[in-house]
Amino acid sequence: MRTTADRIRHAISFEFIGILIATPLAAFAFHMHAGDSAVIVVGSATVAMLWNYVYNLGFDKAMNRLKGTTLKSGPIRILHAVLFELGLLMMLMPLIALYLGITLWQAFVMDLAFALFYMIYALVFNWAYDRVFPLPEWQQNA
Repeated sequence: MRTTADRIRHAISFEFIGILIATPLAAFAFHMHAGDSAVIVVGSATVAMLWNYVYNLGFDKAMNRLKGTTLKSGPIRILHAVLFELGLLMMLMPLIALYLGITLWQAFVMDLAFALFYMIYALVFNWAYDRVFPLPEWQQNA
């Protein structure tokens, strides 16, 4: 299982790279001022980083208990990403609506776009992270 230091490295690198990609994309896609885009993306990233740590720790503990390993198959990775984004959606939607002064429906649509982007990004990032920083237990199970 991953150490606390590894989880922190994972969360920070995930959010930093995500911010660099998502901020200009959000400004372009939603016709926002760059400042508003940055506030939404950085604020969302901050909430997501905290959620990332808690969620991944819980998911790994559940995987260990149910399967005896944290090694994730393709379908488990997809489930992992979908459940993460659903939890984050529930936290961020009201915050986005409040900050931008938009309806919950508009915030839902915007957050859904962010979730779709981050779901794909999370799948790719986590797969790459696991390749760059594999756990010793995975080689025993391979």
